[in-house]
Amino acid sequence: MTPARASDAILQVAGLHTHLGDQWLHRGLNFSIGRGEVVALIGGSGTGKSVLLRHCIGLTRPSQGKVKLFGENICELSRERLNKVRSRYGVLFQEGALFSSLTVAQNVAAPLNEHARLPPRLRDELVAMKIRLAGLPMEAANKRPSELSGGMKKRAALARALALEPELLFLDEPTSGLDPISAREFDYLLRVLCDSLGLTALMATHDLDTLWGMVDRVIVLHAGKVIADGPVKEVAEIDHEWIRKYFSAHSGYR
Repeated sequence: MTPARASDAILQVAGLHTHLGDQWLHRGLNFSIGRGEVVALIGGSGTGKSVLLRHCIGLTRPSQGKVKLFGENICELSRERLNKVRSRYGVLFQEGALFSSLTVAQNVAAPLNEHARLPPRLRDELVAMKIRLAGLPMEAANKRPSELSGGMKKRAALARALALEPELLFLDEPTSGLDPISAREFDYLLRVLCDSLGLTALMATHDLDTLWGMVDRVIVLHAGKVIADGPVKEVAEIDHEWIRKYFSAHSGYR
C-alpha cells in the first residue's frame, strides 16, 4: 500500500521539528496516513516515536510544523475544538495506562463519561459491548488492573480506546511485555478490528513479528528524519545500515 496523498489523509504530519533540551529530536518529519491503513512507526531507542505520538494526539506541541487530524491543524485549535477532535480517535498508551483504582468497566466508561452524555443503562451496555469486542470475558469487567494478566490489561486498554467508536487508533508499543503467543493474539485481534470496523491505526513498535504479520506500511525514523516509508517488504530491502541491522534480527526474514 502506497503512502496516502495529503488530500486523502486522515493524519498528516508536515515539516515537524521537535527541540528537546539542547538538541533537535525531529528535523522536518513529513508523512500522511490514509483511511483504513494500519501503519507502524519504528526507529531506534531515543528517536522520538512516543514523542511523535504525543504530538499527533495533541498532548504536546512540536517546536515547528503541523499535525493535521481529520483536516484540522491540531496545533492551532482551541481547547474546546481539540476536545471534539479527540472524541474521534482512541489511544492505547504504553503499558496500558489504566486507572489503577478503577475496575475495567469503569476504565472503559471514563471516555464516555467525559465526552458523551448517555443514560447510565445505555452507557453500561456500550461498556459491556467494548469489553467483549476486545476479547475479554465479562467477569473481567469488575476486576481492577492489578488483578489482570498482561494480555488482559492490553485488551482492557484497547476496550477503553474503542469506547467512543473512533475512526483512528494510536498505539504505543501495544505488544510490549507480552509473551509471543499473547502478542500474536493481540496483533490478530487488532487487525480484525481495524478491518471489520474500518479503523485507521498508527502504532509505535519494536516488534518485528507485528510488522511482518499485520501492518500495511512502516515508517522509519532515524537521526531526526523519516528515512523510509512503504510496505514492510520493500522497506526491509532498503540498503541502509540501521534498516539492515533491524530486519536482520528477525529469524524468519529472507
